[in-house]
Amino acid sequence: MNVNPRESLAHIKQYFNLLHDKEDEREVVEQVRGSIVFRGTNLWILIFAILIASLGLNVNSTAVIIGAMLVSPLMGPIIGMGLAVGISDSELLKQSLKNYGVATLISVVTATVYFFISPLSEAQSELLARTSPSLYDVLIAFCGGAAGVLALTTKSKGQVIPGVAIATALMPPLCTAGYGLATAQWSYFFGAFYLFFINTVFIATATFLGTKLLRFHPVQAVSSERSLHGRRVIYGIVVVTLLPAAYMTYNIVRQNVFERNMHSFVRNEVDQNGTQILSTQTAGDTLRIVAVGREITEEAVANARSRMRFYGLADYHLHIIQAGGEGSPIAEHLSNAQNANAMLSAQIADLQRQLAAYAAFDTLSHRIALEAAPLFPEVEKLAVGRMDGRAVAIATLADDARLHSADRQRLEQWLQTRVQDDNLELIIR
Repeated sequence: MNVNPRESLAHIKQYFNLLHDKEDEREVVEQVRGSIVFRGTNLWILIFAILIASLGLNVNSTAVIIGAMLVSPLMGPIIGMGLAVGISDSELLKQSLKNYGVATLISVVTATVYFFISPLSEAQSELLARTSPSLYDVLIAFCGGAAGVLALTTKSKGQVIPGVAIATALMPPLCTAGYGLATAQWSYFFGAFYLFFINTVFIATATFLGTKLLRFHPVQAVSSERSLHGRRVIYGIVVVTLLPAAYMTYNIVRQNVFERNMHSFVRNEVDQNGTQILSTQTAGDTLRIVAVGREITEEAVANARSRMRFYGLADYHLHIIQAGGEGSPIAEHLSNAQNANAMLSAQIADLQRQLAAYAAFDTLSHRIALEAAPLFPEVEKLAVGRMDGRAVAIATLADDARLHSADRQRLEQWLQTRVQDDNLELIIR
């Protein structure tokens, strides 16, 4: 069976052909034009979406943040900018830029006011995740924008737009920027606003490329010189936006590689049976490892130092702190901790003895009071206890009753015998 390569390629292309599912261009433009305006209902929806997202970031709730992104109408002006450039519609571009600026300003102001009055001021993980953008965020924004423009410009829309709103996450960075302003933490503000700018640029760029791929007709004729100038401006904005993200990504990747190499070095060259690695950290050009348990010999340390270059750690000096060595910081710390623990145990034991003595006196006092009633009818109430470390008995006489010295002496001797304490002090009231 002979297979024609050209026919096979043409057949495959039909699976990826978008033009047969293309939506009417005028309907697409009108739909976008209607979604870029921020006044009345759209404006209030934006404000409430910002408040929802801010609450989600404040309480670190992913579900609430996703809900805010679904409500947010911020995608409209951004797609409008990309579509306007793609079809050379200067009026649509002006409207999109104007409404984009209004929406951004209102969003940041709303988030700033919320975080300024919120009693929860600590930055949670969901908020911190929006302060360090990278090339991965660029790819997310571009792919999300591409999916969004295809859903908008074709008949098979499905449930793409809500997914794009969640993936590109326009709302949380603006709320984080508001948090940075409210708390005067400028690194948060600039990092989050840069992430929002990345999303804006690459969603708009994906929309622009989508209109070219789908062969949208320009609204007005544009000269080749002006078209070339426009492309250069777009490419320039894309490159300038990419550079900081590329630098941040480089640092993130380099840090991850370093940490992976460091942990591999510790696991393969330092760790041994009977030894537990408590911590591994760098300070300047020193790799400091804290270990307890079986002592790592000098020979093993020297061997580990000689192999550091194989893990990309040649520029670091290895310093191992062990608890086994006498006089080492960890040994001294453990000794101090043991001494403090022994003192605490002794104090607890002493308190337990005192508590047991008081509890015993409570029971004994009740029994003595019952026994004393028939022996000493003049005594109406009798209580025995401890005061300042010594036994004390307090006898309360009945009305008009008197206790002669002989009877007092007899009562005191009886109490000393009963309590088994010759130093017991008797107080008569």
